[in-house]
Amino acid sequence: MSDLDIQLDKPSGKFEAVVEGERCVLEFSLEEIGKVISMDHVRVPKAVGGRGIAGKLTRHALDWASEQDLKVRPRCPYVANWIKRHPEFQALLVQS
Repeated sequence: MSDLDIQLDKPSGKFEAVVEGERCVLEFSLEEIGKVISMDHVRVPKAVGGRGIAGKLTRHALDWASEQDLKVRPRCPYVANWIKRHPEFQALLVQS
């Protein structure tokens, strides 16, 4: 699973990977004010769940946000909890 092929579909606001024919997605939106990416939802079908796919999508999206010099608003509870478990990404968070 380390070779997960994650594609960015920026116009649709999605990072996507297809695993065994199942579409796994992290949905996001770019906010107009400031350079902020809102990570809205992670969806991994049950058929391929439990393999760390959601975490890989999240890490990939956060790495991309960092490369783009974006701050992150984790609206998805999974993403928020993932960042709490990986403190090296906490500097990306939008300060409220």
